[in-house]
Amino acid sequence: MGIRRNIMRLMEERSYKPMLKEEIGVRFGLERMELNTLYNTLDDMEREGIIIRNRNERYGLIGRMNLVVGRLEGNVKGFGFLIADDRTMDDIFIPAEGMNGALHGDRVVVRVTSRGEIGRKKEGEIIKVLERVNQTVVGTYESNKNFGFVIPDDSRIAYDIFVPKGQTNSARTNQKVVVEITRWPEQRRNPEGRIKEVLGFIGEKGVDILSIIRQFKLSEEFPSKVKNWANMVQQEVKQEDIDKRVDLRDLKTFTMDGIDAKDLDDAVSIDRLDNGNYRLGVHIADVSHYVEEGSPLDKEAYKRGNSVYLLDRVIPMLPEELSNGICSLNPGVDRLTLSVFMDIDRDGNVRDHEIVEGVIRSKQRLVYDDVSDFLEDDDRDAAKKLADISEELRIMEELCHILKAKRERRGSIDFDFPEAKVILDEDGIPIDIAKEDRRIANRMIEEFMLVCNETIAENMYWTEMPFLYRVHEEPDMDRINEFNKFIHNFGYMIKGSQEVHPKELQRLTREVKGKKEETLINTLLLRSLKKARYSSEEDMHFGLASKYYSHFTAPIRRYPDLQIHRIIKYYINGRLNSKKQKKLEKILPRVADHTSITERTAEEAEREVVDLKLAEYMSTRIGNEYKGMISSLTNFGIFVQLDNTIEGLIRYSDMADDYYEFDERNYYVYGIHTGKIHRLGDMVRIRVI
Repeated sequence: MGIRRNIMRLMEERSYKPMLKEEIGVRFGLERMELNTLYNTLDDMEREGIIIRNRNERYGLIGRMNLVVGRLEGNVKGFGFLIADDRTMDDIFIPAEGMNGALHGDRVVVRVTSRGEIGRKKEGEIIKVLERVNQTVVGTYESNKNFGFVIPDDSRIAYDIFVPKGQTNSARTNQKVVVEITRWPEQRRNPEGRIKEVLGFIGEKGVDILSIIRQFKLSEEFPSKVKNWANMVQQEVKQEDIDKRVDLRDLKTFTMDGIDAKDLDDAVSIDRLDNGNYRLGVHIADVSHYVEEGSPLDKEAYKRGNSVYLLDRVIPMLPEELSNGICSLNPGVDRLTLSVFMDIDRDGNVRDHEIVEGVIRSKQRLVYDDVSDFLEDDDRDAAKKLADISEELRIMEELCHILKAKRERRGSIDFDFPEAKVILDEDGIPIDIAKEDRRIANRMIEEFMLVCNETIAENMYWTEMPFLYRVHEEPDMDRINEFNKFIHNFGYMIKGSQEVHPKELQRLTREVKGKKEETLINTLLLRSLKKARYSSEEDMHFGLASKYYSHFTAPIRRYPDLQIHRIIKYYINGRLNSKKQKKLEKILPRVADHTSITERTAEEAEREVVDLKLAEYMSTRIGNEYKGMISSLTNFGIFVQLDNTIEGLIRYSDMADDYYEFDERNYYVYGIHTGKIHRLGDMVRIRVI
């Protein structure tokens, strides 16, 4: 660390002018043997985007040279935006001529070329690529006589990739392929590559989802070293482990999940106390007991960051020996847990709590629909299945309403709109689109996990120990003001021009509830907010109107949860000494950034698969007519959303009854001859073409 600190100090001096590496060595008075360390450190700092080497091989601090480091967000039209590492900075527009061979996702250094007038973004040009992320690209192969080219599936990569003769791996036109880039693009020159893998023809069974798995570089298989470690994990709890824990096996615990769930990582228990308060137990699989820090299992889990759910398959964070085996809280077997007991009063306040390393034996594996049928409809069959725990379920329902009411009082925003569930047949073909409603059982578990995550975060905040939080910053007011203009078309408004309180947004979600525009407005509101992320620094969770929040309840499928389980166990066992604290302070910012990125990747891949299957579903319904709502207006057409949540474009060129134009100021579309007007939220009849 010493040499790095000295380099920083030198370059931060006001009189510093960029130096050659040899000059820096002379300045520090280094011997020949020490120069290698200096040169390696300079290389590392350059890769990290802290310093830059100019054309004359001289080094300087990026922050002092009108340069910005970040990730490039590409666009199909050839331009891009720099998403700066410094989160306080706005995005910087990169025109096509300033891309200089960088591709979507690359980590780059940008020189700011214009500061941007009011209401316009700064502009810049890319002067260096620090990290290439597209070593391989997935796309469709097109063959020519003596060569071929690959059209990337990701339209944000604005180049086709040239494949020379002899590098095609026998790929044929209209096959999905993985191409490895062997030469990066330059001005007016496309990238070159070789075909690494042929996935199959477009339309063949499974090729579509496999292409997305490859595109997002998701690992279906675990490396053999990881498999070997997983195979060594015993599938029964050892007596010596039980002896060291709080024995909760006589407690009435049970899991509640969807019918297809296999990785059951949370169980619950409930008691009504003599004073009328509730004792809620949330029992989370103690994954950290089996995934040793620094082991091949741990390194692979960190690399993946989370499990990814792709309709007909799961790409798990941990091998199934753990995720579906010893760490899954299956009924009737002993399982190790990290258990949180919370005493909650009639107003939803957590009056007392306790965190213990426990061992449970789940009494029953409940399914959401059965519990909801019982609580909502007094269904006789469901009541029979749940006879042993009917009293507990009634108490849980009570507590759920209390916790929800408390969240609402403080301004927590509840986006209660149905999601589309794509039903596939055994060949992976979409046969139905169902709307998934959040029923009482889902909401109960959601409330219990929320209060548990908050309790853990607040508890660890006051210990002043290093920790991982789940933060959601206040929204950018420019985006909220844009959203306000949009909802004005429907007769709604949000108060507050300098800042907005979650309660204002909560009020809006209540106002639109049950209206035809509810899903549209909620979706656009969600897009106007910042994305939640992981952070080693405590901050609010705006959407939940919560001062402290963390992710604790899903260590089988989220690495941050696994990481904080370790921290909590160190703390409650008195093993979080100053050496461990220093180590955590160093690694937690890296874990937070990495897992925020893997989470976004998983969300993108999951959304891509759903979008693909929705399009496939509609492709067999060409000519059908449907009723839908106008969900967006642009200068090239109208977007319409159907009741099954599918959205499609109607181009003005396909609206044959008139010539239509978009009035951006008044936000409607009008026919030049007929004067017919289409506004957001209007119901229209469409034909699929």
